[in-house]
Amino acid sequence: MTAQAGEQIKVAARSRAIVPLMHACSLAALAALTALAFNAPAAAAGDTATANATANATAHAAPVRAITLTPHITELIFAAGAGDRIVATVTSSDYPATALAIPRIGDGVNISIEKALSFRPDLVVAWQASAAAVTLAPAMARLHIPLLYSAPRSLADIPGEVRRFGALFETQGIAETAAQELSIRLQGLETRYAGRERVAVFMEIGANPVYTLGNDPLLNDALRICGAHNVYADAFIAAPQVSAESVLVAQPAVIITSAIDHEALQAATARWAALRLPAALKGHVYGIDPDKLFRPGPRLIDAVEELCRYIDKSR
Repeated sequence: MTAQAGEQIKVAARSRAIVPLMHACSLAALAALTALAFNAPAAAAGDTATANATANATAHAAPVRAITLTPHITELIFAAGAGDRIVATVTSSDYPATALAIPRIGDGVNISIEKALSFRPDLVVAWQASAAAVTLAPAMARLHIPLLYSAPRSLADIPGEVRRFGALFETQGIAETAAQELSIRLQGLETRYAGRERVAVFMEIGANPVYTLGNDPLLNDALRICGAHNVYADAFIAAPQVSAESVLVAQPAVIITSAIDHEALQAATARWAALRLPAALKGHVYGIDPDKLFRPGPRLIDAVEELCRYIDKSR
């Protein structure tokens, strides 16, 4: 594993609450953990737990002391107008700017139970039933503190989650306004790109070795709405390692990377151009802020709008 490859995977994965493992795991192990984090059975288990916990939470007064265990949940709750109810969160929760003032209880994988309980939470919200959620679950159950999950699997789920948190925190007015705005933007994208020529896209999240996004339902939905498809959508896992040769065979018309500074983007373009990949030779290599693109929160809609514009340039 090279430092460069490790950093690229780290940037791409940070919002899915697995980045801290970079300090303790090899790149191959991280890829395996990514796959486990995205698997459908875990999501289904989380859905069931969420339904039960939501029913329990809504049967009581609106939460006033919430803990969020991933940055996208922090962003969703702020969008719902309840950011002031978050009393603790994880290291990577850095948006909106006011979230930086929220106390930290860990990095999303390693969590201090004692510190979390010191904030006297009446609600904890996690991404899936793994990592920090598993650590906290026994204590939450013992103290009858609801543990909810938020794992959007389509773009339409994002405004739905804003509405759900609005109902939970009784901030429906703010949440509905935000959710409607997101839904309108999504509908605009559906309308604008419907019927356009489908474009093959390669999403690079690591360069040496090459890692990409595979069967991630949310980001594949993002490509769909832009009138595009992921050349590795049928991969068995969500973040497979692939060979440069297989990318050349796939012949993507567009490459999306997590390189957001000019130098890194130029390096990515040059690397693929040296292999004579037409997308790079034509200048269709683009970088999108990974915090927007890989966090399943409201800013993902911003990233998708940007994604669609880039894809349209290749048509």
